[in-house]
Amino acid sequence: MSDQKSQSDETHQSLAMDVDTQPNGSSNSQSSATAAGSSNAADQISEMETSKEAQVPKPTRRDIEMNRKQRSLAEFLSMMDNYTPAIPDAVTDYYLSRTGFDCDDVRIKRLLALAAQKFITDIATDAFQFCKIRQQGNRSKQGKDRKTVLTMEDLSAALAEYGVNIKKPDYYS
Repeated sequence: MSDQKSQSDETHQSLAMDVDTQPNGSSNSQSSATAAGSSNAADQISEMETSKEAQVPKPTRRDIEMNRKQRSLAEFLSMMDNYTPAIPDAVTDYYLSRTGFDCDDVRIKRLLALAAQKFITDIATDAFQFCKIRQQGNRSKQGKDRKTVLTMEDLSAALAEYGVNIKKPDYYS
C-alpha cells in the first residue's frame, strides 16, 4: 500500500514537473504517465483532467467587467424605448441635426437628451446653491419671506464651474 502511495506521489510530482516545463502551458498526459512508470487508470484520468483544466483559460477580471458593462448597456438601451425624456424628441432632433449628428436610432437620441437633461439639472442645482449662499449673507437685512429668484449672477457662477463663460465684458457694464 505504501508502494502505491509513493508511486502515485511520484506520478503527481512528475506531472507537476511536466506542467512547469511545458512552454505553452499544456501537459502531455502520456509522457508524464510513462515517466513515472505507472499504468494506473485513475492516475491517467486525473492527469487528463489536469491537462483539460490547463487548456481552458479562465476569464480575466477585465473580461468579466467588460461583459457586465456590455450587458448593463444593452439593458439600459432597451429601457430607453419606453422612456420619455423631459426634452422632447423633436427638440433633440433639431439640435442634433444642426450640429451634424445623423442617427436613426431613437434610443441613442433619447440617451443624448437624458445627458442634456442631467447637465441642465446640475447647472440649475448649482445656481440654486449659489443663490442660497448669497441669501444667507443678506438674511439679516431682508425679511423672512424671501422668494428664490434665479439671477444671472448665480447662473454665471454655476456655469463657470463647467467652463462656460457668460459674463459680460467690463466695458459693457
